Amino acid sequence: MSFQPETLLVDNEDRIATVTINRPDKHNALNSQMLDELWAVFEALQEDDAVGGVVVTGTGVKAFAAGADIAELHQLRSKSGKRASSKGQAVMSLIESTGKPVIAAIEGYALGGGCELALACHLRVASRTAKLGLPELGLGLIPGYGGTQRLPRLIGKGRALEMILDGNPVDAERAYSIGLVNKVVEEGETVRTSREWLESIIKKAPLAMRTAIQSVHAAYPNRAQGFQDEARLFGYLCGTDDAREGTAAFLEKRNPGFHNR
Repeated sequence: MSFQPETLLVDNEDRIATVTINRPDKHNALNSQMLDELWAVFEALQEDDAVGGVVVTGTGVKAFAAGADIAELHQLRSKSGKRASSKGQAVMSLIESTGKPVIAAIEGYALGGGCELALACHLRVASRTAKLGLPELGLGLIPGYGGTQRLPRLIGKGRALEMILDGNPVDAERAYSIGLVNKVVEEGETVRTSREWLESIIKKAPLAMRTAIQSVHAAYPNRAQGFQDEARLFGYLCGTDDAREGTAAFLEKRNPGFHNR
């Protein structure tokens, strides 16, 4: 790889690349710089014949990625919010369209943008202490990195609305029971389990694997319009008083007072 990312750690061993979100002081929250670096890393991994599969994880066991950077969200308005949503969607779609299997190894919290990152991966392995959720409504927003589109396709409309409207994270066993994660393992074992799983998967024909991933994605013909609608609505909400109040309340560690405007 020709550059050294600042928010990610990347290594490749035995044809399996591990991409580690590395902002432990911010609970591995996703910011604009990290999205840029994820884009660059996955573009490079796509073209690297020495890589057969990818594990995405976070530094430590407290958080896979505890959401988007709320300080950045607080600065967004309608137009910038739509651009930010479209940028996040593009990165997640690049990960999802990677022609090599990508497994999210989830330790601790995967919330908001972190959950959307896990959804963009092809498979998910969670520790027993993991928590997954989309709490954006509590900020006066909606999931904006593809969560409103991927989650219902993965677990069904009713359960997706339950998670989005309720906002409370689900634990690993619940996530497994509704099909949100594929495997549940002991804390600290997600990366090892993911690597072992990939070792088995990447023995198969690479061309057939890439084609299978493309074929599964082709089952959703209205994907582009759904993502456009999500970005438009996210941008609309970024221009509201409620979004400014919700993000300010989070940063100030108080309860928000929403006024429906």
